Amino acid sequence: MSATDYCDLCDLPLSTCVHGMPKPVEPPPAPPKAPPKASPVTRRRTTTAASAGSTAPAAPARPRRRTPSVDFKPWIVKLLQEAGGQAESDDLLTELAERLGDVLRPGDLEKGPTGEVRWRTAARTARKELADDGLLLAPRPGTWALTDRGRVEWVPDLPSA
Repeated sequence: MSATDYCDLCDLPLSTCVHGMPKPVEPPPAPPKAPPKASPVTRRRTTTAASAGSTAPAAPARPRRRTPSVDFKPWIVKLLQEAGGQAESDDLLTELAERLGDVLRPGDLEKGPTGEVRWRTAARTARKELADDGLLLAPRPGTWALTDRGRVEWVPDLPSA
């Protein structure tokens, strides 16, 4: 090796010395990406009779498996009004089961993840929504009561049971 093969600053071979190494070359820019290929399945929007402005009736909606909690609201208010504005929750739910026994759907009678029958959970949700609306309160645990507003302002419109 000759003297020129060594760095004057650090006495290392130029091939390993940071002073003698050439500056790193910037990598060439990446080639532009090709546009994504079209999927092998081409989906086309088809015009149906309903979307084309035809007067054909729409397909019937799928029937619900369970009664929505909103449907319990008028019944809860009606039963509380009949009870004088206040009732024990268990008594009220028992009366609700008697009145709505024929109306409850098969999914209402299944047990939910908490172990309670689903219609009772929906009725409790309806009670909470009535309380949020200012129509109901719980003066003590296990008791549901109508507020003055619930006694006077809201007359439930009950579906035939």
